[in-house]
Amino acid sequence: MSTFDGAPPRPGLDLIKRMAIAMAVIVACTSGAVATTVLLEVKGVADAFEEFSVPIPEIDEKGVLDDVDPGGPQTILVLGADRRLQQKKEGIKGLADTAILIRLDPSKGATAIMSIPRDLRVNIPGVGKRKINEAYATGGPKLSVRTIRNLLGIPINHVVNINFGGFRRAVDRLGCVFADVDRRYFNDNMPPAGGGDPYAVIDIKAGYQRLCGEDALSFVRFRHLDNDLVRAARQQDFLRQAKDQIGVSRLFSDRKTLLRIFAKYTQTDIRGESAILRLLKLAVESAKNPIQEVQFQPVTDDGPDLVVSDGTLKRLSRQFMDAKGTQGARGKVDKSKKDKEREKTQKRRRTGGKVPAGLFANRRIAEDLGVRLATDPKTPIRFPVYFPKVAALGSVYRPDDTRAYRIRDRGKNKYQAYRIVLSAPGTGQFYGVQGTSWKAPPILDNPTETRRVNGRKLELHRDGGRLRLVAWRTPRAVYWVSNTLLQTLTNKQMLGIAESFTRVGS
Repeated sequence: MSTFDGAPPRPGLDLIKRMAIAMAVIVACTSGAVATTVLLEVKGVADAFEEFSVPIPEIDEKGVLDDVDPGGPQTILVLGADRRLQQKKEGIKGLADTAILIRLDPSKGATAIMSIPRDLRVNIPGVGKRKINEAYATGGPKLSVRTIRNLLGIPINHVVNINFGGFRRAVDRLGCVFADVDRRYFNDNMPPAGGGDPYAVIDIKAGYQRLCGEDALSFVRFRHLDNDLVRAARQQDFLRQAKDQIGVSRLFSDRKTLLRIFAKYTQTDIRGESAILRLLKLAVESAKNPIQEVQFQPVTDDGPDLVVSDGTLKRLSRQFMDAKGTQGARGKVDKSKKDKEREKTQKRRRTGGKVPAGLFANRRIAEDLGVRLATDPKTPIRFPVYFPKVAALGSVYRPDDTRAYRIRDRGKNKYQAYRIVLSAPGTGQFYGVQGTSWKAPPILDNPTETRRVNGRKLELHRDGGRLRLVAWRTPRAVYWVSNTLLQTLTNKQMLGIAESFTRVGS
């Protein structure tokens, strides 16, 4: 029996209206590893779906999904729907909170992922101009497929409809995920903003840490004070970190339970041994490629809706079908008048041409924060604290988000850690400096390259051509600087910040 609609929500959470990307974490980022472990057990996969998963109504009708040649590339649409218990009783389908397209094509340079904004105004067949999430409320996955295919003019071969209950259980079953949290995420709905339905309750502090079930779900679902573009980047960053940490052996040892979780909380047209085998083989072949995040922009506001031009839609479709790997920032940000004025002021603070372009000298504030961390009375840092002497133009330090804390590895060993947080221009853009006595955090596994600069060996971690993280090691600790979610800091800015790090007291 399927539990796709989930059990009644826990008290205090019954007003949650946002669904997570949920099992998309497992589908999109561990597909290669999953495929490798279960290729020899395809029958078990098929049996799990037959036993636990309910088919999607009318999805097998002719013309709904596009046929694909055996072994050919495939496009998968992942849907996450907002449907509360009362809506289920009333027969209401709910709104599609998440729509992600995944393109598996081993012949291309990357596996493409595209998140479609839930507030995008589109033409829904038989309905008219509406927000795209209303396609699900009107006609379920079937109408969602038709709407998105007409919008982008691309084939859609399979659809996966997910429930966030499976996300929590899968993350916990896999031992949780260590995530590089860029800033504090907080909302307690006391009172609800604007007097309407509240956002999800959340309280996650900044810094590298282990996120489990409910916290992981709240983190990827968070929308308060940012936008769909930032939210998609956060989801995809969590996807990447989950992929890097979940090994083949872990999946193989627990494959039966994970398959039950996935089947129980998922609806899909992918059924039968032959269909599953073809998709898993394709996932294995695609696993060698990096992930390209095709950003759905530029979009403009028209009241509560987002709109996009026909020319942009054609460009996005080409990028999705011909993935080549991310080269620049994940997205553009609109600088406010205050951001621009701040940049002008900070440029005037350069001295003697010693500060590289795109940066400004800001030692005093950073050093004060470093001293505060080194002498924190509750959680003092016993290893050397480093701080950056420069910051990206337009940046502002966030003392309230900066903190000293403790972190445990999977073996329950405790380590000291600290995080310095800065906000960058644009909605939801934060970058930070991390230090920890844990010398082997998963985030620093497999650097793209190493480079020696001014006597310091830097480890560079790239997303395509963009630096997402720059790290270095000392005998007592490791340190890194993380880019924003949209990776808006340039490579020169990232390297300049890393090169400027100075020890407190020197």
